[in-house]
Amino acid sequence: MSIWWSLHLRREPASVPLARRLLLGAMETAGVDQDICYDLAAALSEACANAVEHGGDAAGDDYRVTAFIDGDTCRIEVTDSGPGFSAAPRPPTDPALLTPAPAPTDAEDGRGLFLIEALTDHVRYRNRTGRRGAVVSFDKILKWREGAALPMAS
Repeated sequence: MSIWWSLHLRREPASVPLARRLLLGAMETAGVDQDICYDLAAALSEACANAVEHGGDAAGDDYRVTAFIDGDTCRIEVTDSGPGFSAAPRPPTDPALLTPAPAPTDAEDGRGLFLIEALTDHVRYRNRTGRRGAVVSFDKILKWREGAALPMAS
């Protein structure tokens, strides 16, 4: 069984815990292992915080969170309408670049993308095609609790 859902959220700090709670509730209801739930929730919080802080010019802008569960994989995408990434995303084929370099310990910014990469299995960064904005998407292989409802529905 596959499921997906999408949220359109205002670029306000209060939207971050809302998105996290909705994701946690859906994952726990589906029967996803608790550790996986929390890894995905933390990664989503970081991506949403980035969208709130960097995702547009006006406070009234919104951003979108879409989550897909397909089989044993969950993909989450956070899309904003900000200026996008200034440089092309690093190529995933270079093994030297697959492990994120830690942010400097005294840095105020830069830890969010590092945490997303550390908590998930595959991360992609790109600019939106044909319009302003960035897309951060990440995948995580799911583990299920004993007797979980979603994998049994297939």
